[in-house]
Amino acid sequence: MTTVRDAAQTIRTATRPEDLFGSATADSDSRTQGRRRYHRLAAQVHPDRAAPGEIDLAHTAFERLAEMYRQWSEADAAGMRVTGARATYPIGALHARGTVADLYRSGPDRIVKIPRRTAANKLLAAERNALRDIAIVTGEHEWLRPYFPQLVDAVDHRDLDTGAHRTVNVLNALNDGFVTLEQVRAEYPDGLDPRDYAWMHRRLLRCVSGAALAGWAHTAISPANVLIHPRQHGVVLVGWSFATRPGTPVAATFGSIDYPPEIHDEVSPATDVHLAHRLMLTMLGRRAPTAMRTFAAGCMQPDPRLRPEPADLLGEFDDLLDRLYGQRRFRPFELTKG
Repeated sequence: MTTVRDAAQTIRTATRPEDLFGSATADSDSRTQGRRRYHRLAAQVHPDRAAPGEIDLAHTAFERLAEMYRQWSEADAAGMRVTGARATYPIGALHARGTVADLYRSGPDRIVKIPRRTAANKLLAAERNALRDIAIVTGEHEWLRPYFPQLVDAVDHRDLDTGAHRTVNVLNALNDGFVTLEQVRAEYPDGLDPRDYAWMHRRLLRCVSGAALAGWAHTAISPANVLIHPRQHGVVLVGWSFATRPGTPVAATFGSIDYPPEIHDEVSPATDVHLAHRLMLTMLGRRAPTAMRTFAAGCMQPDPRLRPEPADLLGEFDDLLDRLYGQRRFRPFELTKG
């Protein structure tokens, strides 16, 4: 069994993060192994677990380990690059960790999305196809363009270390002032003021309508997949890896979403209508007015055929807001932790 002194010696003699965690590559398997090495070492030198005579030694080792892991996590992937049809993209620091893929920065305006497992290649391919179809729709209806990420390039990449093939998508970066509704919910655990969530939901309904026009259902509308720009009142629906053609079962599911009954049968734009209004109730919590709860209930009926069409909801929700709050006016929205 490795002692505190042995683990501390390993950490002290390491001259660079790679000595502890391996190559800082974008290969997801290698990164997983590196994270496991970090957690194992952290457990071995954690000051709370050290004997009385080893606490100072453990504290010093733990701090050095944390700093080296930070450097390793933010490393530029040792020159790792992926090449698509339009350009070659350097893999930078980890930007976000999605449900099935890791997102890396690539320069100031690109995000490279790499599936952690090759089994998720088909999901990244679905995202690729959905965003291509959405780009056609937003070309015809330019008012929809701000509500969707843009597919910049498509990459069929082979990991040098493992030989595994991965479907990689290059997207436009949305990291200048955007936050997830997951972050918003953390700051407002008791629910948002309905007047603030009103503009977010209005724009989310445009996302749902645009997806329906393109012939896709998003099927994963959740706090983690909706980005907002608090100051500019922007909304972008991301996380298109679970996008599914209407009339077929959902491509994949994950546990944090309360799905409607049809999810394993035939999804449709009505599936997104249900999920968008489940999200509305989640974000408002107990602050949701009765009229909004009634509206949401009509959009979450068990039979998807009884739910409103996405395009109709745009006007219906505006009518509801007019009845509740009268003439619309701009409400500044800020996050103190944003």
